[in-house]
Amino acid sequence: MGLVEALGVGPGVTSVIGSGGKTSLLAALARELPGTVVLTTTTHIMPFGGVPLVTSADADDVRAALAGSRVVCVGAQGEKNGKLAAPSLGIDALAALADHVLVEADGAHRLPLKAHAAWEPVIPACSARTVLVLGASGLGRPVRDVVHRPEIFCKLAGCAPEDNATPELVARAANAEALADVALVNQADACPETARELSVLLAVPTFAGSLRAGTLSTP
Repeated sequence: MGLVEALGVGPGVTSVIGSGGKTSLLAALARELPGTVVLTTTTHIMPFGGVPLVTSADADDVRAALAGSRVVCVGAQGEKNGKLAAPSLGIDALAALADHVLVEADGAHRLPLKAHAAWEPVIPACSARTVLVLGASGLGRPVRDVVHRPEIFCKLAGCAPEDNATPELVARAANAEALADVALVNQADACPETARELSVLLAVPTFAGSLRAGTLSTP
């Protein structure tokens, strides 16, 4: 079973949230999906290597890029670290131009786990599917070291920053947020047993695997 089938990604807009592999998942889905694909963000994202980039707000520029490449990245020029900001054209407009629009809808400061502030994730109203990514490499390590927004995580999970991020605590926080339709526990090759344990505790359909290794399994 491929990622597209497992995660239920269909035509239209799909949002990817969480931490521990969002950008890798977007790239993997873009390779696997049929038809034209726009990679974009509602927050910030790095450009994708080997993928044409469109930074204008002109729909004709996106249309022309898609005529020359099945997958393109669309975003506004950001002001820091080379990252792109949300495109000026709008997600609805992009969805009218491509078969699939894949949106990175939050940030995680490169940490494997995260909790969400009140203003995030920024999921477009037209999004048909929201996928939560969790990085298994953070399991069993102190919350303060591996979780973006640890103070929010601790409130949701009922723990302290120095406590280890166990599968039970991570699932408790994610289930309390209830932001996604389906989840992927990535980096499962780092700790297969705890990754599998987390996958069965989440309240939404969940798959565990490694995007780097190209493996995927059901709980």
